[in-house]
Amino acid sequence: MERGAGDRTASALFAGFRALGLFSNDIPHVVRFIALKRRFYVTTCVGKSFHTYDVQKLRLVAVSNSLPQDICCMAADGRLVFAAYGNVFSAFARNKEVVHTFKGHKAEIHLLQPFGDHVISVDTDSVLIIWHIYSEEEYLQLSFDKSVFKISAILHPSTYLNKILLGSEQGNLQLWNVKSNKLLYTFAGWKIGVTALQQAPAVDVVAVGLMSGQVIIHNIKFDETLMKFRQDWGPITSISFRTDGHPVMAAGSPCGHIGLWDLEDKKLINQMRNAHSTAIAGLTFLHREPILVTNGADNALRIWIFDGPTGEGRLLRFRMGHSAPLTKIRYYGQNGQQILSASQDGTLQSFSTIHEKFNKSLGHGLINKKRVKRKGLQNAMTVRLPPITQFAAEEARESDWDGIIACHQGKLSCSTWNYQRSTIGAYFLKPKELKKDDITATAVDITSCGNFAVIGLSSGTIDVYNMQSGIHRGSFGKDKAHKGSVRGVAVDGLNQLTISTGSEGLLKFWNFKNKILIHSLNLDSSPNMMLLHRDSGILGLALDDFSISVLDIETRKIVREFSGHQGQINDMAFSPDGRWLISASMDCSIRTWDLPSGCLIDSFLLDSAPLNITMSPTGDFLATSHVDHLGIYLWSNISLYSVVSLRPLPSDYVPSVVMLPGTCQTQDIELPEETTEQSDEMIAYDSPEQLNEQLVTLSLLPESRWKNLLNLDVIKKKNKPKEPPRVPKSAPFFIPTVPGLVPRYATPEQNNNPQQSKVVNLGILAQKSDFCLKLEEGLVNNKYEAALSLLKELGPSGIETELRSLSPDCGGSIEVMKSFLKMIEMMLDGKRDFELAQAYLALFLKLHLKMLPSEPVLLEEVTKLSSQLEENWIHLQSLFNQSMCVLNYIKSALL
Repeated sequence: MERGAGDRTASALFAGFRALGLFSNDIPHVVRFIALKRRFYVTTCVGKSFHTYDVQKLRLVAVSNSLPQDICCMAADGRLVFAAYGNVFSAFARNKEVVHTFKGHKAEIHLLQPFGDHVISVDTDSVLIIWHIYSEEEYLQLSFDKSVFKISAILHPSTYLNKILLGSEQGNLQLWNVKSNKLLYTFAGWKIGVTALQQAPAVDVVAVGLMSGQVIIHNIKFDETLMKFRQDWGPITSISFRTDGHPVMAAGSPCGHIGLWDLEDKKLINQMRNAHSTAIAGLTFLHREPILVTNGADNALRIWIFDGPTGEGRLLRFRMGHSAPLTKIRYYGQNGQQILSASQDGTLQSFSTIHEKFNKSLGHGLINKKRVKRKGLQNAMTVRLPPITQFAAEEARESDWDGIIACHQGKLSCSTWNYQRSTIGAYFLKPKELKKDDITATAVDITSCGNFAVIGLSSGTIDVYNMQSGIHRGSFGKDKAHKGSVRGVAVDGLNQLTISTGSEGLLKFWNFKNKILIHSLNLDSSPNMMLLHRDSGILGLALDDFSISVLDIETRKIVREFSGHQGQINDMAFSPDGRWLISASMDCSIRTWDLPSGCLIDSFLLDSAPLNITMSPTGDFLATSHVDHLGIYLWSNISLYSVVSLRPLPSDYVPSVVMLPGTCQTQDIELPEETTEQSDEMIAYDSPEQLNEQLVTLSLLPESRWKNLLNLDVIKKKNKPKEPPRVPKSAPFFIPTVPGLVPRYATPEQNNNPQQSKVVNLGILAQKSDFCLKLEEGLVNNKYEAALSLLKELGPSGIETELRSLSPDCGGSIEVMKSFLKMIEMMLDGKRDFELAQAYLALFLKLHLKMLPSEPVLLEEVTKLSSQLEENWIHLQSLFNQSMCVLNYIKSALL
């Protein structure tokens, strides 16, 4: 299948910009102390790149360049950050660019350990390789039998020169001297797999985390166990020790809990339950500070401070995104700087497109104790609401009352939220008479004034509530608004119309004030979702047959129909000016439809199906969310900063897959030359001198060249000098120029022949100009283009001089005058330079009108011209009259 549109396959309108809301994953973080800046920095992994934060204020310092694959483990020393992907790992300098790449493993790398000028890497086949960092060469390779000793942890014990301690899934440990390549000692272990190794503040003492949840404090010098601790939360994921004078050890678990153990009293002193909603990926106490840094797969990075009397840590700072895939995203406000997002984790959050410090979480939806008792539930504790499936927001009255209305999965009641206070609101809106458990809220909208919320239910009922008081203000229809489930509701910008659609395939228009049905429209298929662009009154409907219908709510008629998607349409978005409709489908494509032309102008594929799309109110970004992704991805609108050709795409157009943008704003991707050339869609259009032979075409000359030809005598009188010009006392040096409309420098006269004859050449005194000569040639070959081009280059005075010289009295002849009239006839026949022909002919008649009747040849030519002029003018006058009639009708008629 051939690809149309100049073989363009990538998106012509949208380019990947950056990802929002990504902070951490299941890879343990790395803490570094930079002595030059005297600060701690924490590095977290986010897919193919990593972020570096300043621990003091948790400010994002740097975002690394992207790697070809997802990072599987990280490590760092004082200078470099090491990140492994697949069987390769790279060293990053300045937290950004790759400076070294190490290749040699045949299996996936899962452990990295910096070791002075060397770095140690271990893969899943238990092959250990020691690399020299700067030469990227192998120093030593050790292979272990996976069935006997499969390496699961690695540690360089303090003060143990050239030695590393290896833990295995079989439970035993080995101490190696990597310089001499000797096994120094084998620890029998505890017959349980080792998951973590950590150096204690005391020399020779190491903490060993086991699969059973035990933490063994072991002296590796004498092979003695000093103490044992046990947690009932599953395997130990990470261990860290306080070094600020308190003998406390922290141990992480897969449940998200952290246990704090007193090493002097050998007991559990505190539990940090639900520090993360997923497993603790990594935890680190800062050196000589009561601060603990933790991260987990719940997309959160948290800093805890231990300043209380009980030794319990309190949350000091955090960076947190959604821990589950998103269900709905929408821009909030009119400045295009905040995006509201709901997720399957039950939270509602706001992400800033400007800076991460403006992000905020509105929290989980909670049912309070009073409401739980009213429902007859046994649990008197607060209960979290299910995830939000749909929401609508309006900032008009956000400072007075709640401005967000949301419906939850499987719930009848809709919750209100307050953006300014960043919390759930005071009301749960639901009809009192309905008590069935199987009825749920399916569609919501909030009016542009922020006073009313419209809620559609799966039973077909549509209710209106007051946002300030939460009081029910009526329902649409006598019994039900729709026979089927409500798939969408919308209110226009003036609170005059309410539009609703149901699963039975009906679109209904209601009067918002008196709730009366105005109009009903049958749709070709059951609607899936509905979107209204309030400013233009355009309504978009996504149907279950994968097509899109666009209606005008004023005329209540379908004005556009689009088809082409191969899967369910998940979401739609209008551009701010209402010219584009952007649709996202389960076929992994995002398509842009041009509403005025009714054509598809852009399409691109993604490796993950887009679930939600929303366009910035300022038109600069398109935001998307995708299946199994936790972030919000921004795409910049190319048409705002470069010239884009919005030509319709052909029916056989096959788009290519576009990669999702990374967390870095600038992607260091080198495009091949072919791709760069093909992406340039704009082709320079050279306008012809005449579009069609039947069209009257004007010249491109300025009006000053022809408009005042009949008034030259008046202009000359006005411009006549009152006194002769005075010679300046000391005239400055000027380069001599040739007089004319286009300034040109005069070439200096060179006297090459000193013995030149002084006899005057009479040929110089000839009266005929170049224009007259070209007219004489035109009588022979009937071509007047050369004569016309000469006349176009002259100014008004020069044109008058040339036309005066055509008469026999001034050196011309009757034949030359006849040739000039034929030139005008040629211009009128070709309908080119129409205004020049009129101006030149008018000046010719003004100068030579008296002698024309006495010359039969000239009189015959003038008669031909007169009839030709009359014919052209009648045609033009009819067109002018027709245009004037249409214009007057449009201005005065009541449409």
